[in-house]
Amino acid sequence: MNTESREWSIQDLARISGTTSRTLRHYQSVGLLEPARLGANGMRYYDDAALGALLNILVLRRLGFSLERIKTIRAGETELLSALQSRVRELTALEEKVQRQIRSVQLTIDQLTNGVSAMSADNFDGFDNSVYQEEVDERWGKDAYAAANQQWKSMSPEQQKAHQQEHLDMALEYQRLAEAGVAADASEAQAAAARHVAWLAVFTKPTHAYVMGLAEMYVADPRFAANYHGHAEYVRDALTVYADKELAQ
Repeated sequence: MNTESREWSIQDLARISGTTSRTLRHYQSVGLLEPARLGANGMRYYDDAALGALLNILVLRRLGFSLERIKTIRAGETELLSALQSRVRELTALEEKVQRQIRSVQLTIDQLTNGVSAMSADNFDGFDNSVYQEEVDERWGKDAYAAANQQWKSMSPEQQKAHQQEHLDMALEYQRLAEAGVAADASEAQAAAARHVAWLAVFTKPTHAYVMGLAEMYVADPRFAANYHGHAEYVRDALTVYADKELAQ
């Protein structure tokens, strides 16, 4: 590293910022973070300005902003203060929703305490999908719930169980990847995210906004978070990377 005009290779910047080289290349591909220069061998090098920009991006990402929203903020098209105030309102609404759902968590605890598995396919027998109607109506409209519920009811019991089992298998795959330390933007994690989006596509067209909203709900809503063995944030991160890269915004 040059002490007069500091710069870092892509590997060094990934290491000191706690991200990955792949993520930095993705940020460049979407026009969010450019290297200061390219070396003779094509190596990307970043200066102090790029480091500061990356830190801002990572802070906004941790606050839940999409890459597209961050891009408009950094370009000055969206006022940062206004964006942050809007995010506070969103988070406050999520906080209130979580408080209302504490009883759902307690129910799960009671089930586990009594030896009832919350993650077996048989446990879905007779499961009433209408418990999620309020959530779906609020986020995506009444038509979304009605269409998904109609599709569910049109499936045979065998198809329903197979669909449920696919979700159980996905949750176990996410758990394996997270506990193995596989980055959320790595190819294996992105394959899991693609599988997840294909699973969602049985009931609806998984748009960027839909997948991003659902990914956040997996973390914010204890009923959904309980399905992912303590790795809901990993699931969210993998889906977020996938949505930003693969789904039109």
